[in-house]
Amino acid sequence: MKTILLTGAAGFIGSNFLRYLYYKYPHYSFIVLDALTYSGSEDNLPNRGQDPRIEFWHGNVQNPDIVDNLVAKADVVVHFAAESHVTRSIYDNLDFFKTDVIGTQVVTNTVLKHRDHIDRFIHISTSEVYGTAAGATMNETHPLNPMSPYAAAKCGADRLVYSYQQTYDIPAVVVRPFNNYGPYQHLEKLIPRLITSSLLQEPLTIHGEGKAARDYLFVQDHCAALDKILHIDRDKVIGEVINLGSGNSITVLELAQLIGNMIVGDNYELRFIGDRPGQVLRHTCDSSKALKLLNWQPQIPLREGLERTIEWYRENTSWWQRQLNFRQIPVISNDGKQEMH
Repeated sequence: MKTILLTGAAGFIGSNFLRYLYYKYPHYSFIVLDALTYSGSEDNLPNRGQDPRIEFWHGNVQNPDIVDNLVAKADVVVHFAAESHVTRSIYDNLDFFKTDVIGTQVVTNTVLKHRDHIDRFIHISTSEVYGTAAGATMNETHPLNPMSPYAAAKCGADRLVYSYQQTYDIPAVVVRPFNNYGPYQHLEKLIPRLITSSLLQEPLTIHGEGKAARDYLFVQDHCAALDKILHIDRDKVIGEVINLGSGNSITVLELAQLIGNMIVGDNYELRFIGDRPGQVLRHTCDSSKALKLLNWQPQIPLREGLERTIEWYRENTSWWQRQLNFRQIPVISNDGKQEMH
């Protein structure tokens, strides 16, 4: 039996991965540590965390006593916990550095303390650490050029974990997923906001001219890759940095038009506002390393993933309606103008 500690598993990607493992491996047990900030909820957990297989702790990864207690009982640690919204990091960045950097330092130190029984430590980083793509695609050797406080905080955490692996030989793997989407994603993120705005027959808000392009990965494909990292011969992945993405990018404008057409046909309305400070122009993943190491590549094309995501938001209105007031954040542009982004 494996006991897996997942930090931040009441959030979007963490809760999806917990559900994925919970139903696939009925003999595994899980420990969840989550601070239940505005973007996390026990409602995201399978059976709301009431199954004896899921031990839920309401706590912060910055607390070394709680983290030590939980890592001591685990065989594997998967570290999702982070503040993760780029726009919010521009508005209020302190919690990003406290959670993403200091929290990761606490977790990593504790893994070091208990490395005699921790089989592997999977740290979930982000493609945001790369900044704008320098070429057609971005592999794991692409320069790290974070362009927002969020990206800088995640870059610090990413390199912190890597440095501990190199210095102390902890069993760490760093994963850099590109833009995830799917069920249980907070409305502050682009795809849920576009979907719910379309369902509510509201204008679809676009930053700048909508030319910023992203590589979107359906969350179930991400979970499948983490499953492989969890179960492959550990010598193949420890010390590695692994990109996860589709290899295709789409602009924000094209994405808004696609979602608008899928939900309301030709009757959607676009609303353009100023561009976001620190905007990344394009992310496009080179996931050839994941294919070589894990025999993994995405299985769900963007349109199919969007259809599944739209259906989930249609069927779970009560889940997202309470998030409506969190969709926008006041941001002051470089010319001093304040807009709701």
